[in-house]
Amino acid sequence: MLGDVPETIQLGTFTPSVLLRVARRAGRLAEAGLDVVESPVPSSPAQFAALLDGSLDAVLTSPDNVLAYRYSPVNPLGRTADVRILAAVDRGMGLALYSRDADLAGATFGVDVPGSGFAFAMYALAESLGLARDDYRVVALGSTPKRLAALLAGECAATMLNAGNELHAEEAGFRALARASVVCGPYLGTVLATVRPVPTALAGVLTGTAAAIVAGRLDPEVLEEAGAALDLSPSLAARYLVRLKDPAEGLVPDGMVDRASIRVLVGLRRRYGPELNGDPLAAALDPGDGVLPPIGAGRSGA
Repeated sequence: MLGDVPETIQLGTFTPSVLLRVARRAGRLAEAGLDVVESPVPSSPAQFAALLDGSLDAVLTSPDNVLAYRYSPVNPLGRTADVRILAAVDRGMGLALYSRDADLAGATFGVDVPGSGFAFAMYALAESLGLARDDYRVVALGSTPKRLAALLAGECAATMLNAGNELHAEEAGFRALARASVVCGPYLGTVLATVRPVPTALAGVLTGTAAAIVAGRLDPEVLEEAGAALDLSPSLAARYLVRLKDPAEGLVPDGMVDRASIRVLVGLRRRYGPELNGDPLAAALDPGDGVLPPIGAGRSGA
């Protein structure tokens, strides 16, 4: 940073990040000399196309996307890159399979793209309900807000929702049939990732803000920002705050990426993902591979 001019970071997100907005409101981004511009993306392939071409500096994304675009040439873009995780952000924020119907045989399930991490989790959740992969039809509908809109409009019978979107679905009468934290635990839902040097202060700011939220020091800020960013009523915003603090599904207050969660994601991709030559995903479990931040890299004072 030169003088008092903040460093601008273009950050790609699927759902508006309440964590980022609370960090900004609490003055933590300014203190770190950062100006973070949140850019909504319509799908994970679009997010990573922008990350790889430099339109985005960093992304809040599923760690499975990091596996796909670092290790698997059979991804929607057909190319890999040195994608790295800077910090863990949350454990799925209520990620679950939502529907009004208990019997979903022959139904249409909405996904971001069929080969994405949330889709793999959905296949596992559907299997836990007794549904084989060929018992239902899968359609690509894009990001979570788009899938919520499609579910509410009747364009699909079931889909994976989280991060406040599921609260709108519940208010409309939909219910969680199976949860990722239960079927696929320990589950890691969101990470901060990049393919280029980004100020490490961003990971520290997000992690420090997460720790403060979990400790209950930013409740008013969370309630207001969640209401504004996600169009949540006061009662739904209160439920969102509770979820942020949930150790099984909420924020990761130390920013650390645990190997057990990565093993779960690798297992899901091996089971439901495209067939690969050899086992390139094994590198994700190698502590020396470089995909994960070094011990302590995600930590910051709360």
